[in-house]
Amino acid sequence: ALLRAAFGLGELQSLRIGMLFAALLALAAVALYPRLSRAVEPADGARRPPVSPETRRTLWRISSLFTLDSLGGGFLTAAMVSFFFFRRFGVDEAVLGPLFFAARLLNALSHLGAAWLARRIGLVNTMVFTHIPSSVLLASVAIAPNFIVAAVLFLLREGLVEMDVPTRQSYVMAVVRPEERTVAGGVTQMVRTASWAVGPPFAGLFMQGLSLASPLVIAAAMKIGYDVLLYAAFRKLKPPEEK
Repeated sequence: ALLRAAFGLGELQSLRIGMLFAALLALAAVALYPRLSRAVEPADGARRPPVSPETRRTLWRISSLFTLDSLGGGFLTAAMVSFFFFRRFGVDEAVLGPLFFAARLLNALSHLGAAWLARRIGLVNTMVFTHIPSSVLLASVAIAPNFIVAAVLFLLREGLVEMDVPTRQSYVMAVVRPEERTVAGGVTQMVRTASWAVGPPFAGLFMQGLSLASPLVIAAAMKIGYDVLLYAAFRKLKPPEEK
């Protein structure tokens, strides 16, 4: 929208430039990885200890829950949410661009708030008690009477929904042994990515076959279910700093 307004470009041309810029940013990130110090790698010939049975059980349980959460997240891609706003309220990219910019800014700022809150109420409590309200707000977006109300609810949701990201990662690293953290991080991230990839096709089917807002409601229900199960399963498994 900014390119169209500032340079008089057509819609298709401005979208192509935006995608090209995003690709260049991704390539720039790839170029930074070789600059990492070799100190991050294990010593040559170092023996990798086996993952303990206790950690295997913990990873199986928590990965099962992450599957549910990430599957719900797959219903909420930026494209799906943008399409919902466009079809329901008739807003175009000139409005959606600033809306999603504000949403991502709130996501980033919420990480700082998550660290502050986790020190006071614990990692699991922070994950659950910020995530459930965010899912309620998400479901409320589906029934908002106009775009202003929907945008406010959406931004409130975005200010809470990412608080579980740093706390979740910290919790997984804290409840396994230090030498198992690479495996734990890899397994949980793989599960989340694979589950997330399943969501968009089903979201599209539900949006066509049920209702425009159905992916939002279904995702909210799945995420609330995840939070309840997470709290029931892990509220007593404290990281070392909380014992």
